[in-house]
Amino acid sequence: MKRKTLTLLFLRRDDEILLAMKKEGFGAGRWNGVGGKVEEGESIEEALVRESQEEITVTPLSHEKVADIRFDEYLKGERTLMHVHVFTASDWTGEPTETDEMAPKWFKIDDIPYATMWPDDPYWLPLVLQGKKVSADFQLNEKDDIISHTIKTVEKL
Repeated sequence: MKRKTLTLLFLRRDDEILLAMKKEGFGAGRWNGVGGKVEEGESIEEALVRESQEEITVTPLSHEKVADIRFDEYLKGERTLMHVHVFTASDWTGEPTETDEMAPKWFKIDDIPYATMWPDDPYWLPLVLQGKKVSADFQLNEKDDIISHTIKTVEKL
């Protein structure tokens, strides 16, 4: 069984959140935050910054960890455990710009396109947008259907 550590970042401004349409690879055709795999020898924060720069040409200047999510799912037909460290940022340099990998777009908090996002997002993202910190576990089958999940709000991550 594979194990992966990943980052996920959502930029926030006023009553909006930045999502990006994944154009290729894992998650293509879905709106999501930006982020990805933590490379060997790289800290979670370094991966967060690198992925933001690569995917939407933005450098977060400060960020807050808002969720810790573990997924037991299938990646390319192989069962994989993914540990995702989720952050928000409201301070960055650069303008969100489309790249070969992602096309960013601002959405009002009350108009998030959950139907075209990962199936777990409606379970935990609204809590994060309410200012709560979340710890969650999801098990998905080969078709990305949620088999089971547990979600709890926590004081600290």
